[in-house]
Amino acid sequence: MFKLTSQEKNARAGVLQTAHGSVATPFFMPIATKGTAKQLSPTELEETGAQALIANAFILSLRPGLDTLAKHGGLHTFMQWNKSIFTDSGGFQILSKSFLHKANDKGVHFKNPYTGERHFYTPEDIIAVQEQVGADVLMTLDFVPHYNTALDYIAACTKKTHDWAARCKKAHTTKQLLFGICQGGTSPDLRKESASFINSLDFDGIALGGLCIGEGRDLMFDMIKISTQEISTEKPRYLMGVGSPEDLLEAINLGIDCFDSRFPTMNARHGGLFTAKGKIDIEKSIYKHDETPLDENCDCFVCKHFSKAFLHHLYKTYEPIRDRYGNIHNLHFIHNLLKETRKAIKNNEFHTFKKEFYETYKFNKDKKTTFTYA
Repeated sequence: MFKLTSQEKNARAGVLQTAHGSVATPFFMPIATKGTAKQLSPTELEETGAQALIANAFILSLRPGLDTLAKHGGLHTFMQWNKSIFTDSGGFQILSKSFLHKANDKGVHFKNPYTGERHFYTPEDIIAVQEQVGADVLMTLDFVPHYNTALDYIAACTKKTHDWAARCKKAHTTKQLLFGICQGGTSPDLRKESASFINSLDFDGIALGGLCIGEGRDLMFDMIKISTQEISTEKPRYLMGVGSPEDLLEAINLGIDCFDSRFPTMNARHGGLFTAKGKIDIEKSIYKHDETPLDENCDCFVCKHFSKAFLHHLYKTYEPIRDRYGNIHNLHFIHNLLKETRKAIKNNEFHTFKKEFYETYKFNKDKKTTFTYA
């Protein structure tokens, strides 16, 4: 199921085994909320180095619907993806006014974003939906508090998350893997309590939810440190919603094995493209006549065929294919970064690798984290 193969201090490399194959850790999952990554075919997605992706079971249950997925034999066949699939439970949608109607101890009243109708889901319902979607890894239903809310509210959300996690665990009867989710906001005590409780339920993996929503990098990393101390070393650790190159490396340094985020594709849609020297804004005029590739050391389709000047042209003229090219490059960059990270950990060179990466990759160390989910 999960096996650690190498470790350098807290940084870990291993293998997560799912029904659709082995996933080398640490790894990153592109967002495929509605059953597809933005702008990319399954073949193109695989060529970027993706080993797994994450879809949203709640959204998929509304459209195309569970009946359609069942007729196709599940989401893998429906979307023609033969590697691992995680599904989100819908917990993050609790943060969105367009989805959440109200919630109580029994479950959540969600608004259908397509029709406006209201649907009530219990934790048991959410598990059944994910099982029917056919994911390799299911997530428990959690209650995500907004950042910077009152401590008593965060404590109530955390308690609800714990109660729902226990109910999800009891309802889960298939061989699909099930990950529990920790909450606790930015309270050290609640984070410790939540990680300890979720770990005690013996899930197949443990996710850290409710971070990267505006708390800032330092506070996020503090919560990761507290949480990982309470999680069994034999369990894969999943940091939800983080996807910038610098944050990935720092989280791996703290013992995280798995990530998902819309960060690479969201940035690509706005001209933010990753290079070994940092993220650039390809729309800037300095690239108008630049004949060099985005990254001379990158072997993705975009870097092998096009110049910065051509990509600048596409972005400035709003050609739709620009999003596809941007997504291909950014996802390839992230997957290659983690591939090199896994290699460095196995060779006991991770900290040297991270230091060398930071020497050339320029970023704002004081930036505030923002929503990075789909």
